[in-house]
Amino acid sequence: MYWYEEDVVRLEKNIATINYQPSLLFYGSSSIRLWRSLYEDFKKYNPINLGFGGSTLEACVYFFNRIIQPSFYPKHLIIYAGDNDLGDGRTPAEVHGYFLELCKQINTHFGHLPLSYVSIKPSPSRWHINEAIKQTNSLINDTINMHPNMFFVDVHNRMLGDDGRPVAQYYDVDGLHLNDTGYTIWKEVLLTHISLNVHGSLISAA
Repeated sequence: MYWYEEDVVRLEKNIATINYQPSLLFYGSSSIRLWRSLYEDFKKYNPINLGFGGSTLEACVYFFNRIIQPSFYPKHLIIYAGDNDLGDGRTPAEVHGYFLELCKQINTHFGHLPLSYVSIKPSPSRWHINEAIKQTNSLINDTINMHPNMFFVDVHNRMLGDDGRPVAQYYDVDGLHLNDTGYTIWKEVLLTHISLNVHGSLISAA
């Protein structure tokens, strides 16, 4: 896990400068870290971006106690990770196992904090593992359906075109990371989800 150290140290330094109490925590991989408009998009919910580059769900488990600070008292947690685990050759069952481990850490740290898991996205550069992506999403969704304080947020289907393949206009030139248009889709999906499911608790905390 040493290859994440520089980004994790950067996060720790940024966290030390926070002068407000975050209500909405975003945690996960570079799809979170690179979301340049995140603070503006969710500003009324007092967000904090805790993404670190290249992160796997396994790494989210490993670094949880360093990044998710005891001084945080969030009202909701949004997670995006798992994409890179599959890209590294992990199986859907292994990635699901990391998700379960992360949930245990969250429950230990925060009790039954409501959380939303953003589904693993399709992408042109990883289209060859899309079946594994769908299987992983299904396993995680099945687990989430058993817990009333957990939500599965589907972005996978929203990023597919009429031909059933990822819409190239949503992605950076690498065919993996999102561009501003892709993040607009995520913003719309998540704001709708928050409005329908968790808006009241976040606003009351702001």
